Amino acid sequence: MDNLTHSLVGAVLGQAGLKKKTGLAMPALIIGANLPDVDAACFFWLEGTEHLGFRRGITHGPPALVILPLILAGLLWAFDRWQEKRGKRPEGRRPVHFGWLYGLSFIGALSHPLFDWLNVYGIRFFEPFSSQWFYGDTLFIIDVWLWAMLIVSVWWSLRSEKKGGNWTKPAWVGIAAGLAYIGMNWVITVQNEGNARNHLVGSGVSGVDVIASPPPIEFWRRDIFVGDSETWSRLWDRTDMIHTGFYMSDLTENPCKLSRAIASAQKTPQLDAFLFWSRAPFAERAEDGSVILRDARFYDPRARDRFSIALPDVKCEELTED
Repeated sequence: MDNLTHSLVGAVLGQAGLKKKTGLAMPALIIGANLPDVDAACFFWLEGTEHLGFRRGITHGPPALVILPLILAGLLWAFDRWQEKRGKRPEGRRPVHFGWLYGLSFIGALSHPLFDWLNVYGIRFFEPFSSQWFYGDTLFIIDVWLWAMLIVSVWWSLRSEKKGGNWTKPAWVGIAAGLAYIGMNWVITVQNEGNARNHLVGSGVSGVDVIASPPPIEFWRRDIFVGDSETWSRLWDRTDMIHTGFYMSDLTENPCKLSRAIASAQKTPQLDAFLFWSRAPFAERAEDGSVILRDARFYDPRARDRFSIALPDVKCEELTED
């Protein structure tokens, strides 16, 4: 998920009562909830698509989830001591307990991969022990409805706290509403994927993969992608007052043979990274007759160039060829 969502998750956990455990608890929770995204620094040394295969890996795996919170807790503890020595430690800050700082940093960091799992990009939970990708296909990477629930609950909690009321209750209401919303979206995904598979089986189509991808804003819909080892298509549900059922359309009007393109391409770190990351790869003919590798999940015109790799030295072989 985006970093605002991760930050709000840390904040609502703090407002649920955890922030009273130690001084600097809120920074531990909020920063901790963003810690695994230190892998974004890879943009400084990786080129092209290499970052696709690096993100959501080593910094999201078990060793990092133990070590990164420890570093954060140490920095926060040292910051508190530094302020105390300079005589600038806020009087209202609770005593800082290193054990609680580490525990809260760990809780925040642990929430990060769980929320990253919810979208179609994928995450490698067990890196470096296993490089398997996991996909939740439940929420779009930026979910404004989840934002609204978390923002309102945090604001309501802070307002109640200022007035001396029960300030943890609004946070728990927000947590419950968020979990219910996530669960509802998971059910929508499962139902859409099931309906698509039933349609394909009824149409005599087998041996294909199905992805039910949540779109932005319209959480009740799913973009259904169907693919095999060569190409991917979009499956449309046109059930309305006039029509009923599904129809399929190609993602691109200029598909190429994916297997031939990969076999003909010069092996590079960027190509290896793209193929390692891609869940729904297909090959498309460029204007000059060469090949562009894309991923069906990110074929939207506004984003597809950031999730693709050009193979200028590979000639497109159309799927209709033998």
